[in-house]
Amino acid sequence: MNQHDSNIERERILDAALELAEREGWEPLRLHEVARSLGIGLEGIRRHFREKEELVDAWFDRADAAMLRESEEPGFHELPVRRRLERLLLAWLDALAPHRRVTRQMILNQLEPGHLHMQIAGLWRISRTVQWWREAAGIRHAWLRRAVEESALTAIYLSVFLTWLCDESPGYRRSRRALERLLDLGERLASRCGPATGSGGESMAAPAP
Repeated sequence: MNQHDSNIERERILDAALELAEREGWEPLRLHEVARSLGIGLEGIRRHFREKEELVDAWFDRADAAMLRESEEPGFHELPVRRRLERLLLAWLDALAPHRRVTRQMILNQLEPGHLHMQIAGLWRISRTVQWWREAAGIRHAWLRRAVEESALTAIYLSVFLTWLCDESPGYRRSRRALERLLDLGERLASRCGPATGSGGESMAAPAP
C-alpha cells in the first residue's frame, strides 16, 4: 500500500469510527466494531491506529489541517493578526462541527479519573494545536514575549473550545462572540506591552488593507 492509499484508508477508518460513535457513543465504541463495519480485520485497524486514543489524535489532526488550509486562502496574510487568529480558530472549530457531540464525549472520556496518560497526551495536544495556530497566523515573537503570547493564546483557545463544546446557539454565535471578546481583550493587553507583530511586521490592531 503506497502512502496515498494508506492515508485514504486511515481517513476511512476514522470516518467509520466517528459514524459509529454518533450512534452508540464514544466510550462504548470498540475497535473490532469499526473493523467489522468496514469489512476488514483488526490488523487493518492496527496498521494505522495502535489504540483507540490515536483516533482522537487523528480527529484533532484533521482540524489542525483545516486550520492550516485556511491560512493558505488568498489575501489571508494581508489581514491584521487579530483577524487571522479569529478566522483560523473558527476554521478549526468548523472542521470538528460535524461530530461535535462525539468530540465532547472524547474530551469527557479523557478527563475521567484513571486516564492520566490520556490527560498528559491531551496537554501535548493543546500545545501542538496552539503552536500551529500561532504559526498559521504568522506571529513571530521569541523568548519571553513568545511565552506570554503562547500562554494568552492557550487561554483563549481553551475558553472558546470549551464554550463551543456546549454551545447550542444558532451558528455557534455564543462561541464566536466569546472569541471576539477574548481577542479584543488580548489586543488591548498587547498594546500595553508594545505592538504585536505578524509575518509582515504589522501591528495586531492594524486595520485590514
